[in-house]
Amino acid sequence: MGVDYYKILGVDKNAKDEDLKKAYRKLAMKWHPDKNPNNKKEAEAKFKQISEAYDVLSDSEKRAVYDQYGEEGLKGGVPPPDAAGAGGTTFYTSGDGPTSFRFSSRNPDDIFAEFFGFSSPFGGMGGGGGGGPGGGMRGARFSSGIFNDDMFRGFANGGGDGGGSIPYQGGPRKAPPIENKLPCTLEELYKGTTKKMKISREIADMSGKTMPVDEIITIEVKPGWKKGTKITFPEKGNEQPGITPADLVFIIDEKPHKVFTRDGNDLVLTQKISLAEALTGYTVHVTTLDGRSLTIPINNVIHPNYEEVVPREGMPISKEPSRKGNLRIKFDIKFPVRLTAEQKAGVKKLLG
Repeated sequence: MGVDYYKILGVDKNAKDEDLKKAYRKLAMKWHPDKNPNNKKEAEAKFKQISEAYDVLSDSEKRAVYDQYGEEGLKGGVPPPDAAGAGGTTFYTSGDGPTSFRFSSRNPDDIFAEFFGFSSPFGGMGGGGGGGPGGGMRGARFSSGIFNDDMFRGFANGGGDGGGSIPYQGGPRKAPPIENKLPCTLEELYKGTTKKMKISREIADMSGKTMPVDEIITIEVKPGWKKGTKITFPEKGNEQPGITPADLVFIIDEKPHKVFTRDGNDLVLTQKISLAEALTGYTVHVTTLDGRSLTIPINNVIHPNYEEVVPREGMPISKEPSRKGNLRIKFDIKFPVRLTAEQKAGVKKLLG
């Protein structure tokens, strides 16, 4: 079979993608030539082997060919497992023969930079890059802060392939999310609406140079959404070298309404009435958030804690828009400031 890629990474043949990443992260950081200035030739050779092993096993197309035909078959050209190529895999037809698989080895620095997110293919970042012929390096340079003692603390006592973990988890760090309130009227949250927002941000070109751009983003506010609902636009923050752009997050905020207040999925309406209306009956007239007119007669005696509930006239339930909460009508009863002797006598006679 030639080179055993599984053995190089220290994983078994059933290794999943996460196992491969963990193994590559550990070994690539250990054997990177910039980490081994006193043993650069051996480090370059091992680094190249590790990179090639990860490149093959993390690519389902290459791994399938390797598992069936070994390294010789992978690099010598064999019928592929299917006719479609991907990534660094190419297919070609030779004469009348069948479509064949052709392996093209990727540069170890490119694999490292793609995985960790902090290699500069343009140079000029300082540090000792690998340039030996055995390693096939292209002179990538890393900042002096990348290979520090803390990052490699996991190898201090473990040695070789021993235990110990690397604090660094790979990939560029992500900027913290940018949060903005999105004020909505109760009518918009009742019926749903579409809001378009113009954002300005910095984007980077291939050289790392940034430039300002304006974008219009569309937010579909769904019926029944509540205050605090978050809408996330991944990586819409400013682009910076070595940093994954921040997510842009809009948080629903509810504007005060002159008639209703919201309590979960219910709408609450408070009506001011006189004591006479509370005692003799009252009819509530209300215009709903979608413009309908409701007439609700109340024949009961209305006491200070009385609440009239109108089913299914509240807010839509966001996960089930066909269902709604209730409309709850409360009352603010206005009592008279004073009564004359005759009025008091009349009330006693009426209620006594």
